[in-house]
Amino acid sequence: MISYARQTQEEQPDVVPPPADDHIAPAPRVSVQAFCETVETAATVQAAGEDRRLGKAHLKIQMGGMAAAIEAYRTAPTPNVIVLETDSRTDILAGLDHLATVCDPGTRVVVIGRVNDVTLYRELVRRGVSDYVLSPVTPIDVVRSICNLFSAPEAKAVGRIIAVVGAKGGVGASTLSHNIAWAIARDLSMDSVVADLDLAFGTAGLDYNQDPAQGIADAVFSPDRIDIAFMDRLLSKCTDHLSLLAAPATLDRVYDFGAEAFDSVFDTLRASMPCIVLDVPHQWSGWTKRALISADDILIVAAPDLASLRNTKNMFDLLKAARPNDRMPLYCLNQVGVPKRPEINASEFAKAIESPPIVTIPFEPQIFGAAANNGQMIAEMSPNHRTTEMFLQIAQRLTGRSETKKPKGSFLSPLLDKLKAK
Repeated sequence: MISYARQTQEEQPDVVPPPADDHIAPAPRVSVQAFCETVETAATVQAAGEDRRLGKAHLKIQMGGMAAAIEAYRTAPTPNVIVLETDSRTDILAGLDHLATVCDPGTRVVVIGRVNDVTLYRELVRRGVSDYVLSPVTPIDVVRSICNLFSAPEAKAVGRIIAVVGAKGGVGASTLSHNIAWAIARDLSMDSVVADLDLAFGTAGLDYNQDPAQGIADAVFSPDRIDIAFMDRLLSKCTDHLSLLAAPATLDRVYDFGAEAFDSVFDTLRASMPCIVLDVPHQWSGWTKRALISADDILIVAAPDLASLRNTKNMFDLLKAARPNDRMPLYCLNQVGVPKRPEINASEFAKAIESPPIVTIPFEPQIFGAAANNGQMIAEMSPNHRTTEMFLQIAQRLTGRSETKKPKGSFLSPLLDKLKAK
């Protein structure tokens, strides 16, 4: 018996998918078997299986639709999820009734059909179908349908991972990631954590004036101990809304990792934090590539020079190919306007990347240098500085949120302000 059914509004006459750029939580390690009627749908499901959000799922595709599924499960156990394509000639309800007799309890079923009818949809839901997707489908339709099966409406939203990386070393990517995380926490009031992934030379502890005894190294070298409680003990509190998972910044060991070394760290942070900002070091390895591809949003920090332009272009091309159903990466130009230095202007960057920079941050060594030496953010030193507004603009684009409105004061506020000033 198919026992799981997603709650829907039966009054809605058409099945309308949400926009393609909504936040979709990754699926856990589940088995998915699809039974398709057409090669076009099979190719679409195959493309969906290559999406990063289904990276942990084991997907198998067969042809034959409903009849093939019924025959397959007469003698074999059913997977966690069955995806069924039906055509107009198939009696969907009779087929589902037959499938239910050979289906294991708890199996979730997604039907891809061509009939857009509310009466049929109600009958499918009544029989325990988890989702009904109208054909023709796109890869993101399949990804969303499968992933949403494991995101209960009443559950806490899965955290969004934002990866910040430099196009080359020394472009200020770490400084920007820390200030952007500060804006997300302070101005957008989102509980956030900065994960400093540069274990040998990370600067997040210095920038936030923190010196925690534990940090990300304790997690990545103890994967069997990782859970929410353990991760909470490793976090250092910076503000009411901002925490730090600091790097040890010591050279007493070599930090060589496999491609999946940080997966459990990121998965645990997702379950407990609405926003995770990854300060990704400028290196190219299996785990840094995986961290970027698996992130929900990516910011590349570039300097206005030829090496940054080449590297940004290469990273854009790779990330767009590896993440066809995700938002485009963003990039910004930093340290613009160094005296006597020849630079590539923003328009040339935009022409090569085929996308304009989100912001262009001027070279201002005095305020950035003072903030770094004092262990402060730019917004702490100079709340009205022009770069403070730029960091907020980046934070809003990366999170998809606008600035939290401050509560308005009463009509006595001007008088009270004068009294406080005396």
